[in-house]
Amino acid sequence: MTIEAELPHVAVNTCAVQPDLFELGANIPLGIVPLRMHAWTIRRERHGPPLTAFVDEVVDVPKIGADDVLVMVMAAGVNYNGVWAALGSPVSVLDLHDQSYHIAGSDAAGVVWAVGSNVRRWKVGDEVVVHCCQVDGDDEECNGGDPMLSPSQRIWGYETSFGAFAQFARVQATQLVPRPRHLTWEASACYMLTLATAYRMLFGHRPHALGPGQSVLIWGAAGGLGSMAIQLAAMVGARPLAVVSDDSKHAFVKKLGATGILNRSKFSCWGAPPPMDSKLDYALYLENVKSFGKAIWQAAGEKRDVDMVFEHPGRNTFPVSCFVVKRGGMVVFCAATSGFDLTFDARYAWMRQKRIQGSHFANLKQAAEANRLVMSGQIDPCLSEVFAWKDLPVAHEKMYLNEHAPGNMAVLVHAHRSREGRHTSGPKQHP
Repeated sequence: MTIEAELPHVAVNTCAVQPDLFELGANIPLGIVPLRMHAWTIRRERHGPPLTAFVDEVVDVPKIGADDVLVMVMAAGVNYNGVWAALGSPVSVLDLHDQSYHIAGSDAAGVVWAVGSNVRRWKVGDEVVVHCCQVDGDDEECNGGDPMLSPSQRIWGYETSFGAFAQFARVQATQLVPRPRHLTWEASACYMLTLATAYRMLFGHRPHALGPGQSVLIWGAAGGLGSMAIQLAAMVGARPLAVVSDDSKHAFVKKLGATGILNRSKFSCWGAPPPMDSKLDYALYLENVKSFGKAIWQAAGEKRDVDMVFEHPGRNTFPVSCFVVKRGGMVVFCAATSGFDLTFDARYAWMRQKRIQGSHFANLKQAAEANRLVMSGQIDPCLSEVFAWKDLPVAHEKMYLNEHAPGNMAVLVHAHRSREGRHTSGPKQHP
């Protein structure tokens, strides 16, 4: 079957003149690049809640360089960095580049539409998933080290001006991995940022690489990051202990493979610890923390502290995470959604030789390894909700208000909502 027959909204190439604009849903000849495109933009004067920050505008299609690829976006994923971009907080993304508008979106699945002169691995018509790590490739970390440590490293769709929320996206060729063909476009678009981030957090900071028989406490276990972390931990024979905000999420995380579940709303040890010179307040705080620690032992089925804590809420949970991880264990964190100003009792870190490790997305090798797990059916993308193009701001508003369903969300761009049901219907039951 030809690529034109497989893809929605794609026609045979009959254009002799470069067209100005294709409307969403129009038949687009394979490889024909219009001058302009529809995109959801953020401008400095609109910073605020996603419902008003995002506006559908017609803008120029970005030009590609020798090492770049232009992707026709079939669907895009929804992540919290889109909320940050909309709010202009903690910084305005427009301070990170010189474009007068910003196109957010760090997850996408689509079709290669044009390739730069140096690109050999990909060709027009290839179906791909886009990961969000960009590097310049000309320093020692990119050539023998870890590209995530390169000073040129940046997150596509957040630190770059052009992201996924457009008809066409400019990416580096090294950002592409094959699309899992058993999934729909929307399922293919929703998982890469959360999955690759979780993969690096759990396995990318040796010697603290999660393995069989070890335990990991996973915050936000029903969310995009947490749902990926549970599956990865279960897959290697570790014991994922899931922290959720209410009992309604128990069935979801258990089906993903959680061996123990804790409802954080039943405990009162969140936020910054009280001053140590307030002895009574601090003693009460420690008792509450120890109560949570005992609940972890009960959930794990043994009186043993966890080997690793998978952190991302930040201010509200970080002090407790540093306390409950075992002597010599690791607290690994990739975000601080409840606040960036982190505090903890340093005595428990240095005297018990605990490791506090920052982690940031993943390099191409880690992203490709994680993607192969999806392609083989070992990891479910946990697609929860699919939004039409016009509802992209609504999707981000739901995430901003923490009203979104468990798992990962996607927005349709050129794709129709699947009628074949090729995406996985739900998370697998792990042994």
